[in-house]
Amino acid sequence: MAAGSEGNGPEPGTDSGRPRKDRTPQGGTVEQAKEACLRLLAVRARSRAELAQRLAAKGYTPEITEQALSRLTDVGLVDDAAFAEEWVHARHTFSGKGKQALAQELRRKGVSRADSAPALEAITSDDETSRAIDLVRRKLRSMPATLDREKTIRRLVGMLARRGYSQSIAFTVVKAELAERDNPDSDPEDWASAD
Repeated sequence: MAAGSEGNGPEPGTDSGRPRKDRTPQGGTVEQAKEACLRLLAVRARSRAELAQRLAAKGYTPEITEQALSRLTDVGLVDDAAFAEEWVHARHTFSGKGKQALAQELRRKGVSRADSAPALEAITSDDETSRAIDLVRRKLRSMPATLDREKTIRRLVGMLARRGYSQSIAFTVVKAELAERDNPDSDPEDWASAD
């Protein structure tokens, strides 16, 4: 047995005796923290809070983290308002998320209301309604037409609610789309007034 290895487990800061590459000794340097952030940002955009969490997990001190993030903010590489705008656009367009879900996601990512509000306000009620219609139409194609109307409404409204659409938008869109499916020759203006 090697000297100093008494079988008491791995040394602190190591995994099974191997040095951990993801931890930084003594809190690291500002340059190391900036490099770690740049590697993370090369994968996808991230909020300032996300980067701070990742740096903390890697062992950087709060002081080093703050200095590195401040420098990256000064040169425009960390910008929560721009992150929020990009996040909202992508998640609404490609994932069909509604405003409520997007606001929650941004809060979980540590983006302030001041930074997220302009991005969320860019989604109009017409945008949300249009996206909800697309989602309902796609889901209706995969649902059996023989399914009970009330079950169909519950499933579709539930699907929209899970994606962050308000109850009023969900019910309006679902009822209109079901009316169109059931009466394809009816006038769209009659759908809203029918219920």
